[in-house]
Amino acid sequence: VQLQASGGGLVQAGGSLRLSCTASGRSFSGYDMGWFRQAPGKEREFVAGISWSGGSTYYLDSVKGRFTIARDNAKNTVYLQMNSLEPEDTAVYYCAATMGTSWARSNMNYWGKGTQVTVSS
Repeated sequence: VQLQASGGGLVQAGGSLRLSCTASGRSFSGYDMGWFRQAPGKEREFVAGISWSGGSTYYLDSVKGRFTIARDNAKNTVYLQMNSLEPEDTAVYYCAATMGTSWARSNMNYWGKGTQVTVSS
């Protein structure tokens, strides 16, 4: 599975962005999908995840109520809608696919290249 993330950019605090991650190479409908982010000097952290069916979603506490993850298996695409963005959300955002049982980085089977999100104050 190859993953391609897009949709990053520069936005003012309080603004919104929608990230997309499209899979190719094979069907990703059997994979749980996640978004991670890595800020300069920090470890990559889990942000949001969605089960393969779309029936379950998971979020980092600091993004709950602001970010929404969704997927369209017919389009092999997962989305991350980010609202009320804060400067602390500035990071490179990565999508990942897993058939594992947790959102630990080591459980991810595939990673996409990141997309930069910069939130100005």
